[in-house]
Amino acid sequence: MKKKANRRSRLICLTVLFSSMAGLAAEAMATAHDAIPTGVEALYYAGSYSAAAKALQTAVDRSPNDASLYHWLARCYFEIRDFDRSISNWERAVALNSARSEYHDWLGRAYGRKAEQDAHTKMASALSLARRTHHEFEVAVQLDSRNIDAQRDLISFMASAPSNLGGGEERAMSQIDALSAVDPVEGMLARADLYAGRKKFEQASVEYQKVLKSAPDRIDAYFEAADYYRDRGDAERMDQAVKAAFKVAPSDRRFNYYQGVALVLANKDSETSEKDLRAYISTVPDNSELPSRSSAYQYLGKVYENRGQVDLAAEQYKAALALDPENKAVREALKGLQEK
Repeated sequence: MKKKANRRSRLICLTVLFSSMAGLAAEAMATAHDAIPTGVEALYYAGSYSAAAKALQTAVDRSPNDASLYHWLARCYFEIRDFDRSISNWERAVALNSARSEYHDWLGRAYGRKAEQDAHTKMASALSLARRTHHEFEVAVQLDSRNIDAQRDLISFMASAPSNLGGGEERAMSQIDALSAVDPVEGMLARADLYAGRKKFEQASVEYQKVLKSAPDRIDAYFEAADYYRDRGDAERMDQAVKAAFKVAPSDRRFNYYQGVALVLANKDSETSEKDLRAYISTVPDNSELPSRSSAYQYLGKVYENRGQVDLAAEQYKAALALDPENKAVREALKGLQEK
């Protein structure tokens, strides 16, 4: 089973990391990916990451020199947010096969997430991890410029990090130009994401509209635009992106989420939006490359809030916070309900 990444949902939250530090002091898509071992595929895609990790550890014990097993073991730990063990396993994968761009990219992501954890309490550790994050992303791109995930991760880092850690808008734009030479659509998406991060929303929207007009054959491009319009509360353009995506891959399991959210933003057909969001929550496990179940609960809460069903809305918001305690928007929504 090939992964279908949701770009914006899985991009490392480096803006949060560096803000915390500052406050405290398709041919181009042809990069090889290791297939998940058959024996653990069902567990992983069902969201049973701990069970999958246990099975993978048994496989590692039998084949201690198989880099791909360490890669997938690290993926499991990454999904349960055990970044220490994900890092140690990706470091082992890299030691066994240092030529794999994919391993370096994922190791960079794990370093980045660990740096976020350390940002408030271990400044020196967070800074060191941020530098390692940058290094791994750069190595991943140097090994394979067609690794679009690595290209986008490096650009995201550069767009978020201060200059002393390898960041800055000029560097990010230069890397975007390099990406555009490999994949023009991804270049437009990266430029739009950079503009959005700098609150240059008109420029970001221009880029996303260029993407939609180019009619790419990859569904993730449409969903990335949909994420942007969701965050801007633009129901009409989110619906435009979702409908375009449907023409590319109508069976994609993320449609329940995107269709449900678009209806919530438009405040239309609450029965269908409720059905879509509940279907997504019940059938799609949390995964860093998919829209989060916390987000689905958040918008389901909005469905009930729009109907005036305060108790049901509060229940969904609490479920969202249980999955993502740092979701400020949900916390504010819940507080607003309690003040009514």
